[in-house]
Amino acid sequence: MNYRPEVDGLRALAVLPVIFFHAGFELFSGGFVGVDVFFVISGYLITTIIISEMADAKFSIINFYERRARRILPALFFVMAACLPFAFFWLAPNDMKDFGESLIAVSIFSSNILFWLESGYFDTAAELKPLLHTWSLAVEEQYYILFPIFLMLTWRFGIRWIISILFIVFILSLGLAQWGSANNPSATFFLLPTRGWELLIGVFVAFYLTYRTFLSSQIANQLLSFLGLGMIIYSILSFDETTPFPSFYTLLPTMGTGLLILCAIPNTLVYSLLSYKPVVGIGLISYSAYLWHQPLLAFTKYKLLGEVPDMLLFLLCIFSLICGWISWRFVERPFREKLKFTRQHIFSFSIAGISVFLLAGLYLHSTNGALNRYSEDQQRLFGSFIDAHSYVGKRHQSMILKGFDVDQNKKKILIIGDSYAEDLTNALYEAGINTKFNLSGYKIPMKCGVLFVEHKYLEKYIAKGCKSLPNFYNESLLELMVLADEVWLASSWLDFTPQFMRQSLQNLKQYNQNILVFGKKDFGKVSASWFQLNQKKWKTGNQALSAKHFSELEQFNKLLENEVVAEGGRFIDSQKIICDGMTSCANFRDYNLISFDGGHLTPFGAKLFGTNLIEILQQ
Repeated sequence: MNYRPEVDGLRALAVLPVIFFHAGFELFSGGFVGVDVFFVISGYLITTIIISEMADAKFSIINFYERRARRILPALFFVMAACLPFAFFWLAPNDMKDFGESLIAVSIFSSNILFWLESGYFDTAAELKPLLHTWSLAVEEQYYILFPIFLMLTWRFGIRWIISILFIVFILSLGLAQWGSANNPSATFFLLPTRGWELLIGVFVAFYLTYRTFLSSQIANQLLSFLGLGMIIYSILSFDETTPFPSFYTLLPTMGTGLLILCAIPNTLVYSLLSYKPVVGIGLISYSAYLWHQPLLAFTKYKLLGEVPDMLLFLLCIFSLICGWISWRFVERPFREKLKFTRQHIFSFSIAGISVFLLAGLYLHSTNGALNRYSEDQQRLFGSFIDAHSYVGKRHQSMILKGFDVDQNKKKILIIGDSYAEDLTNALYEAGINTKFNLSGYKIPMKCGVLFVEHKYLEKYIAKGCKSLPNFYNESLLELMVLADEVWLASSWLDFTPQFMRQSLQNLKQYNQNILVFGKKDFGKVSASWFQLNQKKWKTGNQALSAKHFSELEQFNKLLENEVVAEGGRFIDSQKIICDGMTSCANFRDYNLISFDGGHLTPFGAKLFGTNLIEILQQ
């Protein structure tokens, strides 16, 4: 395969927007499309190599994986090793445990699956994960495993059959991406089945250039290469986190990349731009620069609690290129030299590296992020953050649409709401008063409003996906509302809630006259990272962790209470259950946390909430 400097220049066009996007610069709001450009380039390069060797009957799967190992693993292992000491000294135990899980996932080429299960790519929590960016490597690695095997099995059927099968896969993958971007955006973003079509664009370009040739028309090459460049730049500048992705929108940067590979040939202006030496130089170090940028940004944001000046972010972007050059010069290049490192060396190194990081990850996971290195009080506090989100929903989940027991001596309570309804359920259990009630539950996402009001009235307030959800219009739920002695509503109520609360209660009273509404609660900004990085301030840290908008919250709950009472419902101010008489509400009490994120209750907070709730319910 002849070297094409403009393809390295295209790598530079891919990596720089990704780095600046992750740094948070608004100009590069669509910089994440750089990953899609990389996918097309990978599909093109890998396919060109494989089909050229297969045509000459020289292809070897062992040689292929050796080349991939030389290309990918040394620099990846180097960056992972560099992350370990920073993770150990800076990350709180819950984040260390997550980091350990990512070490395991990266080692077995499945980090895309892990980050899909953990959170969305654009979530605030995700940007603090040092190895988040390795999801794209996992997608490519999974492609490297499957694609050569596919070609080996189908090669004898001929190119037309192969192209036909791949085209069918392309259509199915693109269609699934379009559907999934609306119905399951996180899985669609991270997983190979909805990303495969992007790699296949590069595959199709490789087949075309191998068995045909470049376009002969200079004018066509000039125009189409300009068009391809414009498609990519437009995507970088115009797309943002709200753009459904991957979807039909992704055709813009990926098809643009395909046009550049096909048409940005010598004697075109775009070729001159992409083959300019400094641009090619960035392209050569693009893989290592990509590996470095996310840990540098993530650890800095973590250390500074998210308050990173723009100038420092820009310097980190430049520093990621410097680190990329060092990594390329002293790690990537030497490992590609077969005289220095034989196949046996490479495979032994790969197995050893995978084993080391697997063991390190397993240790961090099994020890809850090395929690045992802290004092007993610290362990209790940091333990509140570990697997905290999974604690919140378990009990309420088991109650969803559960029929009431036949015990007539217990009051039948139906708890409806979002994760704050799950909090309420935990409070009943932690305080031991769940045994006094006959409980059932139902969950409605907070983003959907938790109001029994027709969608047409709420459309401009709630998330688009809520229209397809049944919410209160569920037959089983309506039957349970009729059977319940009382219906409890708990939610992190959205700002528009009070204006629709009366209408919601009117609709609810068609099924049950006894409605109890719980107000909002807020314990201020809190994070494990603050405690990890400010351990000397723990005893004086209550004020920093108090609710910033305590008076505003009181006003909101009072307004909500007025609407509920006016319609004949009962109201309980959730904030006052814990913070009655206070002007602010401290979260940190004797090394115990009430809430692990400022809103959701820890087991300690749930027990405190439930114990205080008993007295209110008995009034």
